[in-house]
Amino acid sequence: MLRKIRILLATLCYIAVTLLFLGVSWRINLWLGWVAKIQFLPALMALNFGVLAGLIILTLLFGRLYCSIICPLGVMQDILSWFGRKAKKNRYSYSPEKKWLRYSVLAVFVACLIIGFAPVTTLLAPYSAYGRIVNSLFRPLYDLLINGLATIESNYDSYLFSEAEIWMRSVTTFVVALLTLGIIGVLAWRHGRTYCNTVCPVGTILSFFARFSLFRIQINEDKCRKCSLCTKNCKAAAIDFKNGTIDLSRCVACGDCIDKCHDGAISYRPLPLKDHCAKSQKTATAERPVDESKRAFLTGAAVAIGTTAMAQAKIKVDGGLAEIEDKKVPHRETPVTPPGSISARNMQRHCTACQLCVSACPNNVLRPSSDPLRFMQPEMSFERGYCRPECTHCSEVCPTGAIQAIRQEDKPFIHIGHAVWIEQNCIPVVNGDHCGACAKHCPTDAIQMVEYTTADERTVLVPAIDNERCIGCGKCEHLCPARPFSAIYVEGNTTHIVG
Repeated sequence: MLRKIRILLATLCYIAVTLLFLGVSWRINLWLGWVAKIQFLPALMALNFGVLAGLIILTLLFGRLYCSIICPLGVMQDILSWFGRKAKKNRYSYSPEKKWLRYSVLAVFVACLIIGFAPVTTLLAPYSAYGRIVNSLFRPLYDLLINGLATIESNYDSYLFSEAEIWMRSVTTFVVALLTLGIIGVLAWRHGRTYCNTVCPVGTILSFFARFSLFRIQINEDKCRKCSLCTKNCKAAAIDFKNGTIDLSRCVACGDCIDKCHDGAISYRPLPLKDHCAKSQKTATAERPVDESKRAFLTGAAVAIGTTAMAQAKIKVDGGLAEIEDKKVPHRETPVTPPGSISARNMQRHCTACQLCVSACPNNVLRPSSDPLRFMQPEMSFERGYCRPECTHCSEVCPTGAIQAIRQEDKPFIHIGHAVWIEQNCIPVVNGDHCGACAKHCPTDAIQMVEYTTADERTVLVPAIDNERCIGCGKCEHLCPARPFSAIYVEGNTTHIVG
């Protein structure tokens, strides 16, 4: 029964997180956004001490249930390993803990987190890795399905489904997501939870606390016949049936071993008080001394607390004058980051590149960056839309605090960038035709058309930009009919200006 409950809870959490990244509807984000905020690393980056304390207490009580219920990447591995077990039963075996690899990866991760080196932290973050997989690989398939249903129902004068625009937001992110799915998929298919117990930094941090969990998988040696079925079905490779021990640091309390044991020798129950207070504790290897476990516990606490403290230091439009598909992205000296992100530097230090804001953006403005220092973190570009002054979706879904929540009435006063006019691209200058699209559509009246004398002594009307009124929404850049580069584009502000 406990195993069935775990599977049910894991299924619900997995579906909830997947729906968030698929962008099914904004109501889904409002109802289920809390699922993203209870993920370990986003809670750490947001300094959400309540969630962090809850997850640590959960681990101290019940073991690594976070990894088998809440973490979507962990649940995905269970799904893939389940298909692997269908192909070949009793295929796992016990292997000792690879401390050197686990702790080396964790040390590199913590160091990069402290100094704000995004490429490493974004690649290793489990929740973010799953978000990129869904947003880059699964969402296009979902949108394709919805478009097919919309086409079918339109033949019957029904419009329940609306067609979605399918486009690749970033080739780099797509390749990374594909490689991540391939590597983790192969590991899960063949070896179960190898990624969780050798690479994942969150799994390593929680393993320090899981060693001391109150409820745990236990083996009754009086009933055990050494049949090895528990070991052969443990996807965490944590059960040594020969010595009758279980490595609690790697056990994710999935309950598969209980289900496979025909003798009732394995159970999930609280450790008796006398055993919990004993000076020695039987762990993965019988010869491991207790002082090493204590040091591991203190190390885990120091890593979690120290990382948390250091982390802080640190529309589709209503119309247009021309088709936008052929527009090219202009070179920006300073990237444009979403309102609420404060600055590109703040985004770099706090964002884990989970792509949830990219998925939630209804205006097709956000996309993953290809800059090595901001690898796959969101930035704004306006070839397919502009940042509507009334839209605050990205700030409402960000689980890490990289984009802080803002109110709709405050957003029009946040200056994320400023428009820049490019003379050689402007239609009135190039061929003498009247335009004025940028001034006509500017929501803050920051652009006025003024007379300008060209090099061949023609007098034309060109845009003049009031940077104090420009908020960097990108509507002018989006609606500019010049091709392939707009005659006006948005340059990001180093630090956002409010007022």
